Amino acid sequence: MSFFRVLLAILFPPLSVIGKGCGSILIVFLLTLCGWVPGVIAALVILNNPN
Repeated sequence: MSFFRVLLAILFPPLSVIGKGCGSILIVFLLTLCGWVPGVIAALVILNNPN
């Protein structure tokens, strides 16, 4: 997990998980619409997952 991805996850969460697949982008986008904090947490969890 690079510094750039973490910074991007904090500023705009859906863009940070763009390399993880369409489902991840959709989940993070929906959570970001519900609130900024859930979107950031989901993006960081997805980025921290090694798979």
